Amino acid sequence: MAGGKSIYDVLGDIADFDELLSAETLKESKKLRIKRHLEYMIKTGYKVPDFEKESDWLNVQAPLSIHGSLQGHILILDFFTYCCINCMHILPDLEEVEEKFPLDSGVVILGVHSAKFLNEKSTANIRSAVLRYGINHPVVNDSDATLWNKLAVSCWPTLLFVGPKGDILYSIAGEGHKNRMIEFLEVAIEFFENDIKPCTIPMSLEIDKRHRSELSFPGKICMWEKKRLLIISDTGNHRILVTDLNGTVQAVIGNGKRGLKDGSWSEAQFSSPQGVAGIEESIYVADTDNHCLREINWEKRMVSTIAGTGHQGTDTEGGKLGTCQELSSPWDVVDGGPNSSVLYVAMSGTHQIWIYFLSDSQSVMKRSYPKTSCIRFAGSGKEENRNNSYPEKASFAQPSGLVISASETYNSLYVADSESSTVRKVSLPDGKVTGVVGGEKDPSNLFSYGDTAGKGTIAKLQHPLGVALLTPEGPLLIADSYNHKIKTVDLSTSHCETLTGTGRVGNSVSQTSLLEAEFNEPGGLDVDKNSQLVYVADTNNHVIKVLDIKQQRVYQLPIVFSDDAVDSPFVIERPNDYIELPAVPCSVSSKSIDLCIPVTLSVGEHINPEAPQSWKLSALDNDGRALLECLNPMDLKGKPQFSSGPDASVPRASLTLPLPPSLQPGAVTIVVALQVFVCAGEVCLPPRTFHFAQQIDFAPEA
Repeated sequence: MAGGKSIYDVLGDIADFDELLSAETLKESKKLRIKRHLEYMIKTGYKVPDFEKESDWLNVQAPLSIHGSLQGHILILDFFTYCCINCMHILPDLEEVEEKFPLDSGVVILGVHSAKFLNEKSTANIRSAVLRYGINHPVVNDSDATLWNKLAVSCWPTLLFVGPKGDILYSIAGEGHKNRMIEFLEVAIEFFENDIKPCTIPMSLEIDKRHRSELSFPGKICMWEKKRLLIISDTGNHRILVTDLNGTVQAVIGNGKRGLKDGSWSEAQFSSPQGVAGIEESIYVADTDNHCLREINWEKRMVSTIAGTGHQGTDTEGGKLGTCQELSSPWDVVDGGPNSSVLYVAMSGTHQIWIYFLSDSQSVMKRSYPKTSCIRFAGSGKEENRNNSYPEKASFAQPSGLVISASETYNSLYVADSESSTVRKVSLPDGKVTGVVGGEKDPSNLFSYGDTAGKGTIAKLQHPLGVALLTPEGPLLIADSYNHKIKTVDLSTSHCETLTGTGRVGNSVSQTSLLEAEFNEPGGLDVDKNSQLVYVADTNNHVIKVLDIKQQRVYQLPIVFSDDAVDSPFVIERPNDYIELPAVPCSVSSKSIDLCIPVTLSVGEHINPEAPQSWKLSALDNDGRALLECLNPMDLKGKPQFSSGPDASVPRASLTLPLPPSLQPGAVTIVVALQVFVCAGEVCLPPRTFHFAQQIDFAPEA
């Protein structure tokens, strides 16, 4: 209470000001109206309560205080929860505000994470989200929604503006208000000119502490049946990887920089791509943060934008062609089936299912659409869990995963509807939407979640992001992301149960039991129909895991960059920390030379014998120039052979190099980059690269 006013009175005053601010009949300028509002709010004197002292903080060295370290600044408190697509949508707006009003201007943006799901209360999980979404301002974990409740916040996202002395100034709910934010800040900075000071918050960004790995928050994975290849959305690295079934990378598509750029694989840019689908000679990508659909032409090695303007749209009907049609956060794509020429799209931002036409078609809802048309298939655009026989009256809540059963029995599109914690079914012939598992009967209740086996609405999920089918008849597999499990649903009975995962956050594999494996927010999965292996994008662990249901085991798929991969990060260079091995003599008349390289591991670690170890070599003269025309082992195939040396804890990697007949006497330095996969106990670690250099003294006679 301040001057007899409650927070509800203050929010009412702000609502009245909003109405006044948007009035077009008043002669007063908006600037003058904002100034008068600020004067009124200062007189009201409602002080924002401080953060709880025990709260966890991210991106800063020490906890912050509204009435301590943050005094003298204009604050924007961004109340968000990391599952919320609307909260993601305003992040680009906040980045623009940060660019226009940097810290030395006295404006500070603070993320206040007030969780919707139980899983989101964990600071470790929030840290992963901060890294995944590139958030570089301070974030506090309001784990029990204490500040949320004190300030009567009612929806995500909500932006609360606080003055340099802790007074509440203004509040904006929802997305799409960038101009209003900037307009308000420009007046507020001028109004508080004598009270504002440059910000000196000691930042400590989470991104600077992050462990680097081959993948970064992989979101989705697709089995490209025609090519017998895996397609991985390397979401955090803003690129697409294509690997063989052993994890050896065949192509890197995208230069790794966030952006929207068509062109060759090495030139193209994506922004947090999610869903991928391999159809004939093309890969289709839901380029989520670019609000686009992209096509990767496998033969031409080119990337092109096929739908979306590059800016978030609000259209809930569609009907335009290709890049004239605005989209909103497409999260997954799936092939329409063997006799179809469409892509189904989980349009997460507008809570709908859309269709993109790959060719002229008359096969959808008895209507004809030209090639590149993009239309709404199901969903009203309201965020609900509403089933209906009429597809335009049904409603979804952030659909994030798709799979199609084209069998005569089901002939349906299955949808992981994340915010309603359900899996839904859309009939392909008529668009009828029905529930499969999760949620409850009240379509407005998006908080009916949990981790319970059972049928229909008795079963409970928590923010599922992916679905797949073991066979066209089922069972249906679910990436139950916030429960850190993979679940199965019997399509004939709608009974849901856990297939793998303990429910605890972890990164363990298992050779004996599917239920002993651990995951961390798995986001996507797909099935190799031939082998019945299930590939899982274990998002927060930055790995791909493989479920061998027949053998009841879970293992990690090693990601190995081959010589043929574009822009491979595993490259040969002479690093400063390479290990110099003793020089060895050799005769130029020799046909080959054997290298034996010691690999030093930590106590308790061992080489993973099932992983495809890899190595690269270059030959350098004394000036460091490459002599690959003299010695070219880059074309060699195979992998190093490991054996125990005198010290059992130091494995030996043996490499045999053929020598060209034209080799001349002299000294040549062989530089070796050896990439090995190591396990500590039963836990598989990210691959490790060792660099060695060994001089070979070639003479007429050894």
